[in-house]
Amino acid sequence: MTKILRVAVIGAGRMGADHIQRLNTRIHGAEVAAVVDVDLARAQAAIEGIPGAVALADADEALNSGDVNAVLIATPGFLHEDILLKAIAKDIPILCEKPLTPDAESAWKIVEAEQKLGRKRIQVGFMRRFDAEYAALGKIIRDSELGELLMLHHQHRNPTTPAGFTNEMLINDSVVHEFDAIRYFTGEEITSVQVRLGKATRNAPAGQHDPQHVLIETESGVLADVEIYVNAKFGYEVATQASFEDGIVSIGGDKGAYTRSNGRWGGAVTPGFEERFGAAYDVEIQSWVDAALRDEIGGPTAWDGYATAACCEAGVEAQKNGEKVAVKLNAKPALYS
Repeated sequence: MTKILRVAVIGAGRMGADHIQRLNTRIHGAEVAAVVDVDLARAQAAIEGIPGAVALADADEALNSGDVNAVLIATPGFLHEDILLKAIAKDIPILCEKPLTPDAESAWKIVEAEQKLGRKRIQVGFMRRFDAEYAALGKIIRDSELGELLMLHHQHRNPTTPAGFTNEMLINDSVVHEFDAIRYFTGEEITSVQVRLGKATRNAPAGQHDPQHVLIETESGVLADVEIYVNAKFGYEVATQASFEDGIVSIGGDKGAYTRSNGRWGGAVTPGFEERFGAAYDVEIQSWVDAALRDEIGGPTAWDGYATAACCEAGVEAQKNGEKVAVKLNAKPALYS
């Protein structure tokens, strides 16, 4: 059994750099062995102050290194497939930031490769499952404390979007988290998606319709909706309200101190996802490391990555036609049952 994970972090951008510091300063049982980025200077900057870590420009070099026994993938999604297939062939623990891959067809190739290997090696980075409030709501649902879950209402609001954030990215980069959350809360697959485009904010860039209303149904008939509003200006806010037979539970929304002073009252809204879900990322990565040291995974599987990719494809189609679109899934392999 592996005594410690020597992790190659592939991608030293915003998310990768955050994980590098997390592994180096807050996670037990793992060390940063290598950082890979096409921008070698960025990789070198990312390993500054990390003893024994090397900066590389090529993922193959890291995967073939005898000093690496695990990989964390934090590159843009279109680069994931190639790296994942090579890492699966090495039979090492993998943490892959969402998306698993950008589309259901390529995600299914990853599922098939892992099936051929014969064991689960990939954990997908849906960090909300590790948030304390999400976990608390999940427990209420599983324990049937308030009877059956009937409906879920989600709000996903960002202050603004970066240049090039397309209409499709509202689904593929943002609502993807709600797709996974709904599957996590219900324990069911999503069967259909519909997207409604109403009145749009003047703050949305050309070509982007914001906000959007996404309507979702699961296998047992649980209805869910998502308000996705990515140019909301006031900050980053993710909230969920669950309607049960015997009560209502709300999570997320306002956090932190509520202050009254100097004739004013209120609190602060988190500016971004790092602040809102920082603790969840810590729990997520520690869960991955602990499980990997037992030759297991500690969170969402490659099947979860594939299923959410299929939901995103249905969502993008629904954006375009306004219709209720069925989610198309292959049969779930026994490995993930």
